[in-house]
Amino acid sequence: MDERVDASLAPQRFQLILIGAFAAIAILLAVAGVYGVMSYLVGRRTREIGIRMAMGATPARVMRLVTGETAALALIAVIAGLGGAWGLTRYIKTLLYGVTELDPTTFAAAPALLALIVLGASLGPASRASQVDPLVALREE
Repeated sequence: MDERVDASLAPQRFQLILIGAFAAIAILLAVAGVYGVMSYLVGRRTREIGIRMAMGATPARVMRLVTGETAALALIAVIAGLGGAWGLTRYIKTLLYGVTELDPTTFAAAPALLALIVLGASLGPASRASQVDPLVALREE
């Protein structure tokens, strides 16, 4: 009987494993993308950041500036993702047992986890931005 149950659940199990693998790949791509974009933007704004620091901005203020911009981008992405997830709830309901269409725990935990991952990916570029030497940044152009 256990074999029959396993055989009947095999398609759903395969779909969920496939969805989980794609989700993990998507998270890795999101982290790499956010890191790359923020590194690029910080690199392009080196002169501006140097001027800010020469005018008295503290490294903590520069870090808040960069992570604040990242947080704004993350908020836009979370809103778009929630809209897409809400649109796909009927399909997801057929794959999961015991989960309602609009499970509040899932709809709260997933965006929170994504926001934390994105903000963590922005810490490297933000840290580099806060260590910009104003003299070197102004001399480069």
